[in-house]
Amino acid sequence: MATIWQEIEKRILVLDGAMGTMLQQYKFTEEDFRGERFKDFHLPLQGNNDLLSITQPQAIKDIHAKYFEAGADIVETNTFSGTTIAMADYELEDLVYELNYQSAKIAKEVAQEFTAKEPHKPRFVAGSIGPTNRTASLSPDVNRPEYRAITFDELRIAYKQQVEALIDGGVDLLLVETIFDTLNAKAALFAIDEVKEERAIDIPIMVSGTITDASGRTLSGQTVEAFLVSISHIPLLSVGFNCALGADQLQPYLKRLSKETNFYTSAHPNAGLPNAFGDYDETPEEMQAFIKAYLEDDLVNIIGGCCGTNPEHIRLIAEVAATYKPRGHSELVSESH
Repeated sequence: MATIWQEIEKRILVLDGAMGTMLQQYKFTEEDFRGERFKDFHLPLQGNNDLLSITQPQAIKDIHAKYFEAGADIVETNTFSGTTIAMADYELEDLVYELNYQSAKIAKEVAQEFTAKEPHKPRFVAGSIGPTNRTASLSPDVNRPEYRAITFDELRIAYKQQVEALIDGGVDLLLVETIFDTLNAKAALFAIDEVKEERAIDIPIMVSGTITDASGRTLSGQTVEAFLVSISHIPLLSVGFNCALGADQLQPYLKRLSKETNFYTSAHPNAGLPNAFGDYDETPEEMQAFIKAYLEDDLVNIIGGCCGTNPEHIRLIAEVAATYKPRGHSELVSESH
């Protein structure tokens, strides 16, 4: 069975596109989100996309399959909000293990089907670990700068539960993504390290930060280089950026990152910036042209799409990625594996 370490040596790997964008097309109602099991639940559940892995598993399965068909090598589990911290909004903290386990299981089944059909192109599942809706570095209260809505330890415990369930469900790697606060990410990495040690396993880790605006910093104020230094103490499969910006706006930051790190690099930008209605207008062809510029600049080893992207975006990204060699990396990475 080929590992992701072997495959990333050979070619640029393609990550899937947006889960939320695809789910919007289903126009699921409150009843659809509830399914039979939660039909009498006391809070509204519409919008809790992670719950659909339990109440609408076929839809999740179909979306993964569409991305694999479009040329993705890696799909992300439907677990972006799969922590007790994020699920507290719906009072569904008790469901966290099951949500992550089922999401991983669904994605893994689809990946195995595609690998069986095309053994020369093995497919992988990345356990998606989102940033939660709390920040450990910043106060949510402008009048109390010292106040924190969450502690490092609370984050670590929540992430650990998510990581255990994702691994039990069969993910091939873990993706700590859309990082706006590096302290949250460090809690996730700490939790992953604990699980690896307790289970005596080694699972590849992708880390993907978010540059929030033209200042070129994360929300918690770090530059590209500072972010990189903060997370480079752990052996990673890749480091990169996703979300917040379109491919065009992200390029200069990716260039700085790519120059500074010996890890493999990843990017999954949005389909441009949102318009006045919150929709993303960048066509697959436009996005492909921007991604081509990444490839010409030798910036990435893993490429995919975030908000606003769909299988057509991924198909055109995969098409152009297949014509380029992966970003050259130093001997340091290959020696570690």
